[in-house]
Amino acid sequence: MTHPLRVAMLSVHGCPLARLGEKDAGGMNVYVRELSRALGQLGVGVDVYTRCVDQSTDPIVPLGSDARVIHIEAGGVRYVPKSGIYDLLPEFIGNLKSFAKTHDLHYDLVHGHYWLSGLVGLDLKSAWNVPLVQMFHTLGEVKNLVARRPNEMEGELRIDCERHIMAHADQLIAANADERAHMVWFYRADQDRIHEVPCGLDADLFRPLDRAACRARLGWQSDEQVVLFVGRIEPLKGIDILLRAVMYLVRCHDHPRLRAIIVGGDVSKDGDELQRLRALVQSLDLGAYVNFVGAQDQEVLPTYYTAADVCAMPSFHESFGMVAIEALSCGTPVVASRVGGLQYTIRDGETGFLVPRGDPVVLADRLCLLLSRPDLRDQMGQRAAGVAGIYDWQTIAQQILAVYQARPPDLRKTPF
Repeated sequence: MTHPLRVAMLSVHGCPLARLGEKDAGGMNVYVRELSRALGQLGVGVDVYTRCVDQSTDPIVPLGSDARVIHIEAGGVRYVPKSGIYDLLPEFIGNLKSFAKTHDLHYDLVHGHYWLSGLVGLDLKSAWNVPLVQMFHTLGEVKNLVARRPNEMEGELRIDCERHIMAHADQLIAANADERAHMVWFYRADQDRIHEVPCGLDADLFRPLDRAACRARLGWQSDEQVVLFVGRIEPLKGIDILLRAVMYLVRCHDHPRLRAIIVGGDVSKDGDELQRLRALVQSLDLGAYVNFVGAQDQEVLPTYYTAADVCAMPSFHESFGMVAIEALSCGTPVVASRVGGLQYTIRDGETGFLVPRGDPVVLADRLCLLLSRPDLRDQMGQRAAGVAGIYDWQTIAQQILAVYQARPPDLRKTPF
């Protein structure tokens, strides 16, 4: 290869510049942003194409060396939930192609994120005669497996599209063995095209800080026992399970200074799930113990992680669980459901605890152990802080670059 590799990165519904915890903004947004930056630092040219949702956003935003975000209009410049994006894909594809042609942009491959971007990627793969690398981040079949209510179920359209993308993408990326198995058994994906590459971490940002200073910055008292949750406000995250666990902790009378801090969502606009959670707080008489503080900028999260006694992730499923490695890298143990990627990022009994999903009693028991044993909490925190190295974004970018350069046996003639 005589020229620098150029990649069209696709994140249709999730802008990498969005603030974590807001509408449709979670770990995938961070992943796309940080991977693109790290690839750019390796000399790979990366253009991240995402749908424009804000009139005040510049059309092109630099992400650092050789990486940038390009906002493409489709369906007007406004927020549209993920459920409404599918119908806008033809317009998005057409406008993306026009932008690339107008600016004389040529790419060596396309990297899609989530199934909506995968559909765009298949079109560009055919139109530009380049390979498609695809990462899903979540899978419809798996979401249906753990759905708690009928309205949380994914439709056949998404699942059929995921199956189609897996059959035609040149390479597939799974965050861990769990996701790889789901691709193979639910979707009959070709095992030889699946590469396991974990998510990454900004080790310079997520590191242990001075705990007393972090508490003072947030206005927390030194003797408060704080359980932290970070993530989107949605049923899959199991925040209601955490609230019930807090109820048990309060009832045992051993934790009079207990607080549960919920980071995520837009607290100025109560969505259905946030309303449900607030009502649950009232019915459990936890108003004095629970605070919803809304989404926070990425740069502020290490302050929250370091200041907390423990981070709770009661999720019903996590493909990877980026919050877990962020908290661990700040020296804060994590108590999480034994699901998905969390099984691989948390060393049970060493850097935190894994508990059965949906069980507030066991979750409360493990939280109680850490809150009652500062010595154990500190020991686990010290071990936890050592995990950052293996998730450094430069290391992950090198692994992704190896995927870009790999060729399945039946696709060796695919041009790069």
